[in-house]
Amino acid sequence: MHGTPRSKTGIPALDDILQGGLIPERLYLVDGHPGSGKTTFALQFLLEGVRNGERCLYVTLSETREELVDGAASHGWSLDGIDIVELIPDEQELQRDGPLTMIQPSDVELSETMGKILQAIERSNATRIVFDSLSEMRLLAQSSLRYRRQILALKQFFVGRECTVLMLDDRTAEGPDLQLHSIAHGVIALYITPPSYGHARRQLQVLKFRGSDFASGFHDFAIRYGGLAVFPRLIAADHSAEFARSLITSGVTALDALMGGGIERGTSTLLVGPPGSGKSTLALQYAVAAAGRGHHAASFIFDETKAALMARSEGVGLRIREGDGPGEIALRQIDPVEVSPGEFATAVRHCVEENGARVVIIDSLNGYLNAMTQDNFLTAQLHELLSYLSNKGVTTIMVIAQSGMLGANMSSPVDASYLADSVVLLRYFEHAGSVKKAISVMKKRTGGHEESIRQLWFDENGIHLSEPLLQLRGVLTGVPTEVGAGGNATVTPATSHVV
Repeated sequence: MHGTPRSKTGIPALDDILQGGLIPERLYLVDGHPGSGKTTFALQFLLEGVRNGERCLYVTLSETREELVDGAASHGWSLDGIDIVELIPDEQELQRDGPLTMIQPSDVELSETMGKILQAIERSNATRIVFDSLSEMRLLAQSSLRYRRQILALKQFFVGRECTVLMLDDRTAEGPDLQLHSIAHGVIALYITPPSYGHARRQLQVLKFRGSDFASGFHDFAIRYGGLAVFPRLIAADHSAEFARSLITSGVTALDALMGGGIERGTSTLLVGPPGSGKSTLALQYAVAAAGRGHHAASFIFDETKAALMARSEGVGLRIREGDGPGEIALRQIDPVEVSPGEFATAVRHCVEENGARVVIIDSLNGYLNAMTQDNFLTAQLHELLSYLSNKGVTTIMVIAQSGMLGANMSSPVDASYLADSVVLLRYFEHAGSVKKAISVMKKRTGGHEESIRQLWFDENGIHLSEPLLQLRGVLTGVPTEVGAGGNATVTPATSHVV
């Protein structure tokens, strides 16, 4: 049904997932455990209808009007313009003798409850309707056959009435109710996963959407002030841009020489090394150089505070002009416990598509790994993100800290070297009674590079690289030996090691 007018859900990112929104005049199921965001979603759907001048109805069999109003107020919403029909037991019914049920079967059976629902719909003549929730109707029906018949009858009742219906279900049937899934035109499932530590992970999935394509798979979302914020799963193939191939230079002559002239635009570079070896400073050097050329750069910081990064940058002569425009660097401090991978990808997209970032830094992949609920998904999501940035002509610089300090027993929490176009290795080594730093390029897919190893050091004047260490052998082992005439090594002394 390509080109069919859609009913907006009130959640723009969800409309994108649904290829424009819900198809009008159909019945949809929204299911999820209590607390997953069903009511908030439903209210956003109705409030969008109010903004469009549509008549909206909320039929509640579980929450009172006061509870709905209070919930809406917590998001800064007013429910003016939404008709609310309560079909819940009153105080007198709860005080009667007999077993406690939501509605006394002797007074109001399922058929009478359905009659009240249909009367309310006819009176309101609403074009957007929400039922909250089907679990109460399931209890009244007492049998799956009777319950299914009532839902089918309700679905038939809406035919020709020009209304779009959301039915909420809290999965009290011990799992997804496949009877409802078969009846509804579309099914949106909400999930909430409590982690061992940190913020609960929320995801949604469109399980079914008759008559239209949609973005399948799981999409992260969060409940914030103002409602559901959905972060669609990134699909790199859907995003591309024309860009001119060029080299991105660092502004440090020796570093650019080591990299074969620079890093090619639209590629990714991985900086690997132990803590304190200078990875973050090298990455930031490329961002500062890009900003100096009038471009925009963005750095996503997982492992340190923005204040600490600014102070460290000042210490090595890197002047950061923070901002979201040309010639500026956006510094985004990310808390991996609070931010889902989907939200992080959305933040990267915003910097690229809205602010025009040409250089993106992820510092570090160790922090990004901590944002994942399941480690085996890191590589897949990172591959999609890097492909997206490459399609957009963005130069990506990733940092990963290895465990260990010297020698060959260095390990990384994740092997992302095969995903990156270039890999730069940093190491500590011992020489002449001092611990020094070395840098070398291990891989570069898009061009030539030096195969030498250089010493690296930092001072208040910036980043410095020595000439190739031709008279030292075994630098990467951490304890090199001198070779050549006279046994003199070309190791430049470094007096400051601010990284």
